Amino acid sequence: MTSFDARLRLLGQPGLPLGVEVDLSDERMILKAGDTKVADWPLGDIQVVSRSDGFHVQAEGEEVVLNVTDAARFAVELGVVDTSRNGG
Repeated sequence: MTSFDARLRLLGQPGLPLGVEVDLSDERMILKAGDTKVADWPLGDIQVVSRSDGFHVQAEGEEVVLNVTDAARFAVELGVVDTSRNGG
């Protein structure tokens, strides 16, 4: 299991970000805040894009933004390309 510390916020929603742990294992992305599971998505059902303000994750009709502590390793794990440099 590969884990990352991150801050989670809902796109377009005001408020403080939520500290979460992101687990990437068994072809899933699981977000936990303490002992509470916040989200659990199959990797095949989500879209992840790197932007200047964090990783935008689209799943189940929602979009969240993750600011991951080890962004480079997170991007490599997911095979994400950084679009923030080319205006994406």
